[in-house]
Parts: sequence; structure tokens; C-alpha cells
Amino acid sequence: MENNIKQEIENTLEVLKKGGLILYPTDTVWGIGCDATNPEAVAKVYKLKKREEKKAMICLVNSVKMLEQYVNKIPNIAYDLIDFAVKPTTIIYDDPIKVANNLIAEDETLAIRVVADKFCEPLIYKFRKALVSTSANISGEPTPKSFSQISPEILKGVDYIVNLQHSKTSDQPSSIIKIGKDGSVKVIRQ
Repeated sequence: MENNIKQEIENTLEVLKKGGLILYPTDTVWGIGCDATNPEAVAKVYKLKKREEKKAMICLVNSVKMLEQYVNKIPNIAYDLIDFAVKPTTIIYDDPIKVANNLIAEDETLAIRVVADKFCEPLIYKFRKALVSTSANISGEPTPKSFSQISPEILKGVDYIVNLQHSKTSDQPSSIIKIGKDGSVKVIRQ
């Protein structure tokens, strides 16, 4: 792992452990993140984005093993979707557990993505908890396609900006798939 990535992971961990907000490159777009188990931190994200709390956000985990800690029962189809996805894919699961209550949608679901990113994966591994990930914009405004498009309000509103602005993230958000209790699969966003 590159030294600057190692240092950024250490800096980011300090902020996350204190309940702070981070601005970080993900496997898709730049995101605002925090500890997904900390309701106060999650509330700060909603406030910064000026987003209604009933609008759900995504969580990131670093492995299927970690995913299993946050979902009561993972449908078998989810394992196939994760294994065969050709681009970052977020899956909406029923009956999430062990996350902040204000992160769970009104219909008792939670969107979670297993990441394989050179910054996020080791960060989450070392943090040992899921991270919130939501696009780095005020609610209703366009998703920034690069770091340079992130608004000053967002930049000022986070506690730490990961210093990897030149690392290439995708300018596309993830696919979102919802798996129903009956095992049905519905594509929410391609």
C-alpha cells in the first residue's frame, strides 16, 4: 500500500473514532462518510446535506463477512449479485441490524455495498465497522463528478478531507438493487 494512502487511512480513522464526518474517495463518487453505528454522526451527515432523515443513505463494508454482521438474513441471490457484479453494486436489504437507527429507511431496509477499493477497503477493515457513504452534495443538487466540483459548503462542513484528490474515482454512482422478502430482484438504479 502506498505510504500516502496508509497515512490518509490513519488520519481518517482518528476522525471516524471521534464521531466526525469525512469527505473521501469511494469506489464510485466522492462521498461524505461517518461511522454507520453512531446516530449522532449520521445526524450530522443529514444536516450537512440538508437531507430529510427519511431519505436513506448507503453503507459500505469491506467484505461479505462484514456484510453478514449488519443484515439479519442475507438472501442467497445477494451472494450471486455481489460475486458477479461488473460495476459497484449496492443492494438494499431487509432487516438491518447493529447500525444507527436513523440510517434505517422507513420500510426497515438498508442499502449496503461491499467495496473493493484501494482506499475504502483497507480503511473499513481497520475501522472494523461499516461506513456511511452518500454523495458529496447538498440534497437535490447534482452529484459532483470530480473533487473539484464539490461545493465549498460541503468542504467546510466535514471534519476531514481525505487528501487523495488525484486518485481516480468513478464519476458514476453505483447500481442499486432491491431484494424483496420473497427473493424478487428489482433494479432501482442501473
